[in-house]
Formats: sequence, structure tokens, C-alpha cells
Amino acid sequence: MDHTSRVGIFIAVVQARSFAGAARDLGITSSAVSKQIQNLELDLQVKLLNRTTRNVSVTEEGAIYFERAKRALEDLEEAKEQIYELKSHPRGPLKVSLPLSLGVKYLGPAVAQFAATYPDVELDVSLDERFVDIASEGFDLVLRIGSLKDTSLIARRLASCPFVLCASGDYLERNGTPIAPEDLLEHNVLAFTRNTGLHEWRYKDSAGQTGQVSLSGSFKSDSGDVLCHTAVEGVGIAILPVFYVAEHLKSQRLLQLLPDHLTWPERDIHAVFQPNRFQSTRLRLLVDHLAATCKQLPWE
Repeated sequence: MDHTSRVGIFIAVVQARSFAGAARDLGITSSAVSKQIQNLELDLQVKLLNRTTRNVSVTEEGAIYFERAKRALEDLEEAKEQIYELKSHPRGPLKVSLPLSLGVKYLGPAVAQFAATYPDVELDVSLDERFVDIASEGFDLVLRIGSLKDTSLIARRLASCPFVLCASGDYLERNGTPIAPEDLLEHNVLAFTRNTGLHEWRYKDSAGQTGQVSLSGSFKSDSGDVLCHTAVEGVGIAILPVFYVAEHLKSQRLLQLLPDHLTWPERDIHAVFQPNRFQSTRLRLLVDHLAATCKQLPWE
């Protein structure tokens, strides 16, 4: 076995934190993994791994070698992909994360269409409402809603995503219609528990003035869909991204409130990539396809 292959086995062991785990991932025996790690250490004349009966950990030298070697192998793989794609058609894996409700309601058909158009692209699509760590979880592409806090990432804006204050007609008949942000103090405002910080609404009015108002309510959830359904049932006022409520606003099961006051800061839908990573043709094609889809969203 050549040196590069041994390096690949070493990386697999570190990532799996065991010889057995690496062996399963690579489809070889544990003894073969152990032998190739020993050969690599002999080649380098340094100990790369600490071995115990329960687990494997990297030495200081091993950690340095892992980071550099992993980057080098990724560069080689990306170079191979670039050459292949110059003379052929898009192929290979793409791991993608989409916001759950936005993905289900509006982007699912577009992703399916892309898969049908490019059958040699191996799509792994995850839909979740949690914050995804693009680097540690190995995603090629993540769609995020809101302001981007990590300035080291590369992002492309795809669409706006305004937040809407809304309630059912039944709720407003029983409790009155707020005509100013301060009126929300007297209302049952549903709380989204994935928001960090206090239960409050920050806004900008038609004159460009910003402000905030503290909120209270008897219902909270970590699901925007649940909050939307709860608002439709007349429990309280919801403050949600437009994609949760667009259909209900159209049918007037929900009515928009304070339309001259917009949630601040503004939120957008971004395609986010890892920095210093080769953007393959298949990734660029998928982002372009999603961007075209987002231009057709009902609120754009």
C-alpha cells in the first residue's frame, strides 16, 4: 500500500476515534488498519496515535499531521473533481441542509427536480430547524435564514424573508386589534423558544425609526409550524417568517398586523458555504437552481 493510502487510513481512524470504526468505514479489517498505521508511523519516524484498550487519541504530532494531511487529501480530491468536471458532466456527493418548513413548503420540489436533471449527483438532503455547523457536520451547502454571525463563511443571498405579525380574525374580535407596537403589551404573543434572549419584538417603522417592545404570552414552542397553527386557532398573535404564514394570509385565516412596522434587523435567506473549499460544478448548479426557485417565492 502506498503512502497516500496510509494517510487516508490514518485520517479515518482519527475521525472514527477507533480502529474498528475506521475499518467499518473503509471496508477492511481492523488488523489491516492497525498494520498500515504502524507502517505510516515507521515512515514518518514519529508516534501519531495513543492506543488504549478502549479508545484511540492523537498525539501532539498526530494532531498536527492530521490537520495538514486532511487538507492535502481534500485538495487532491477537489483537483480530481475539477479535472473530471471539465471533461464530463456533474457527478459526486452533495450534502445539503435546508430549513425544515421552508424546505418542505417551497424548496422540496426544486431539489427533486435537480436530482432528476443530474442523476449522477448523489444528494444527501437534511431538513432541520436547528442551527447547523456547516464545517463540523460536513455540509457542502447550508441555507440559513437571518443575519449571518460567522463572517468567516461565504454566503450568497437568495431571497428576502420578512417576519410577519399576524392573528386570526376570531382572536382580534375577542381582544381588539393592536395599532401600535406598545399595544402588544396587552396581548397574548406566542413565543418561539429557539430565539435567544428575551421574548421581545424589535422593529423599524415607516419613518425608519427603530424600537423594541417586551412581549408576554401563555403559549410557546420551538416549532414555527406549531406556532402558526396555534395562531390560526385564535390563541394569540404570532411573529413568524413569512413562509410559515403566506398561505394562511392569502386565505385570510390569518390577518397581518402593523404592516408599517417591520421586524428589525431584516432577515434574508442565504446559501452558505465553507471558506477555502473548492465549489464544484454540481454545487454551483444546485445553488443557481435554488436561487432561481427563490425568485419565484410568493413574497418576492
